[in-house]
Amino acid sequence: MRHHNTNRKFGRVRKQRKALLRSLAISLVDKEKIQTTEAKAKELRPFIEKLITRAKKDSFISRRLILSKLGGENENIVKKLIENIAIKYKDRAGGYTRITKLGFRKGDGSPMSQIELI
Repeated sequence: MRHHNTNRKFGRVRKQRKALLRSLAISLVDKEKIQTTEAKAKELRPFIEKLITRAKKDSFISRRLILSKLGGENENIVKKLIENIAIKYKDRAGGYTRITKLGFRKGDGSPMSQIELI
């Protein structure tokens, strides 16, 4: 039975899925708009929104928790997330991202989407 197993597996083991989400989140914070498959964008949305909500409360603990979620060598990404991005959403209660469907990929027909910070 698959009770409480709602996350997508992407045909990867747990460590690979975690690395995939980390890299997508880092790219989204860095570029503020990325193009990926629809399933990956939908799985990335709650991950990045939790990070932004945590970044809105700028404290030492928040920085350490975000750094642990994004990997230890990404201090500049954490700094950008807290000092630039979280400031824009201080008065917003959620819904920091927008997913736009782009159609199907030519090679394999995967549904593509663009996820961006609003």
